[in-house]
Amino acid sequence: MKKRVSIIFGGKSTEHEVSLNSASNIFNAVDPTKFEAILIGINKEGNWFYNANYPLVEISLLKNDFFINATPIFIDTRNNKIAIVDKQKNTVLTTFEIAFSIIHGTGGEDGNLQGFFNSLNIPFVGPNVLGSALCMDKDIAKRLLKDSNIPIAKSITVAKINAHNLSFENAEKELGLPLFVKPCNAGSSVGVSKITDKASFHEAVEHAFKFDHKILIEEAIVGKEIECAILGNEEPKASVIGEIIPTKDFYSYDAKYNDTEAAILKIPAEIPQEISDKIRAMAVNAFKATCCEGLARVDFFLREDNSFVINEINTLPGFTEISMYPKLWEATGVSYPDLITQLIELSWQRHQRNNILQTMR
Repeated sequence: MKKRVSIIFGGKSTEHEVSLNSASNIFNAVDPTKFEAILIGINKEGNWFYNANYPLVEISLLKNDFFINATPIFIDTRNNKIAIVDKQKNTVLTTFEIAFSIIHGTGGEDGNLQGFFNSLNIPFVGPNVLGSALCMDKDIAKRLLKDSNIPIAKSITVAKINAHNLSFENAEKELGLPLFVKPCNAGSSVGVSKITDKASFHEAVEHAFKFDHKILIEEAIVGKEIECAILGNEEPKASVIGEIIPTKDFYSYDAKYNDTEAAILKIPAEIPQEISDKIRAMAVNAFKATCCEGLARVDFFLREDNSFVINEINTLPGFTEISMYPKLWEATGVSYPDLITQLIELSWQRHQRNNILQTMR
């Protein structure tokens, strides 16, 4: 019997539209011989909806509004099943077995939604609460990576309450120029600015604090932007290495999701095989060090001398037409539909493992 998979999309973060795009691609790639896919949407106010009348052939959530005439719902367990319940009538509309959340950014990949799934014993795709929360906080992730002898860029962490002690002169002295200012808890280059002088520094700090109460000021690494996709639970595997060549100042949010001409993706990256192997091994180590399972994309900077540092770990990478994660696996020999199948199966395997552990405690 085919398992029913709910693809959950949208959300309150600034990446709402990206989530719609990713969800459309995932839904269209689900193997109908193995799974039945349904859609659950969360609007920008955080309300959950189900639309039983939405057309389900080659969907495009960006073109056709899912939320028009959709039914407000909540998720509950009824008769040992995961139920989608009409919020007004308190009646079960349908059920599902596995959640595939593709809600990017705050509220979707920071452990909050993962904790909700755990509370209802719902199998779900992607890292669990701990791995999601750790990697969302760039400051904490860097500390863990450093303790695991994984190279990272030099940085300064500043809480908003201590922002009055922050000075451009001290940051420049410690990190040099240019440098980057970014929120500690935000995804996909949201709120990130490149700094070259004092005026832009203060503007960037003010901008970053709009997204988080804690920000990171980081040295700029001159080199190639390299990415590696990870797939697996206890024995994760690394994809081939890809390189991002920005055609603009840096690989911004728009370059990742909106502007198809803002960057060139080179897969596989043109780097020595020995260096590629080291980066792939380091990506797996970083994945394990931050308690990830299921999937993640690990981003690096590779210097001219072939030394490298990890930039960040993205636990819910994009699945848009120009996203690196599925492209990297496709170049490794895993097609888009097979990738989706493996991600769903990994979530179910972890769920069964965790349930066994629960019975032994």
